[in-house]
Amino acid sequence: MAHDLIRKIRERLETLNRSERKVAEVILSDPSSATGMSIAALAQAASVSEPTVNRFCRNFETKGYPDFKIKLAQSLAGGTPYVTRAVESDDNAKAYTGKIFGATIAALDASSRQIDTRLIERVVDHLSQARQLFFFGLGASAPVIQDAQHKFFRFNLPVVSYEDVLMQRMTAAAMSTGDVVVVISHTGRTRELVEISAVARENGAVVIGITEAESPLAEQCSEVIGVESSEDTELYMPMTSRIVHLALIDVLATGVTLRRGKDFLPHLKKIKDSIKPTKYPRNESA
Repeated sequence: MAHDLIRKIRERLETLNRSERKVAEVILSDPSSATGMSIAALAQAASVSEPTVNRFCRNFETKGYPDFKIKLAQSLAGGTPYVTRAVESDDNAKAYTGKIFGATIAALDASSRQIDTRLIERVVDHLSQARQLFFFGLGASAPVIQDAQHKFFRFNLPVVSYEDVLMQRMTAAAMSTGDVVVVISHTGRTRELVEISAVARENGAVVIGITEAESPLAEQCSEVIGVESSEDTELYMPMTSRIVHLALIDVLATGVTLRRGKDFLPHLKKIKDSIKPTKYPRNESA
């Protein structure tokens, strides 16, 4: 199991050869920092070669260094409830800062390798052709849908985000063919969002889920960008899952921008230029 990785490294420390033991000692001295290291940085810290680091990783039933880092981040489990499982109650600022950044980097890396780019293309097609675009989310997903609205309003497309269940339900009831709704939920098990998604789809809307694959919400969606995460948001504060969702919104917004083509760039520039008078000029001499 991933959460046993640090224990396994400690248990096998004396059985490793000299070079691999150096790698293990660097990791065990500060596991949270190791999750953020490149293979070159870890090899340098341990005074070994990069192939040695890769051999070390495969000794612990991982596919290579990226996979090892993910399992290392996951192994920082069993921490303080209602904060994040990577953090322990006696951590100082250096420790919990490193752990939070390390776990986030690992989650983003894992998600980037899981994403089906053909699916991304299909979702971008739906978003680009939408008559109206809606983003629905609750709780920790509310800031994500607000960020989505902030990005997608630029595409000359009616777009709105709702975090209120009654507004979501009424809007879903009024949807029709040509409408697209993106529903964001880490667990995919929030009853209201499942029911609202079913209503929207029954009325002809395309429902895109950014959620856990094979969840009740996923079953009601036209397309699902499955986001698997080891983060238990029923016990811990949502952290890495929210960052992954924000990154996916950036991916989709970029896809729509590229789909609009170069002729659309003057429009985006006009929007950017409109806020220049609201800022003090940059001090180039600073």
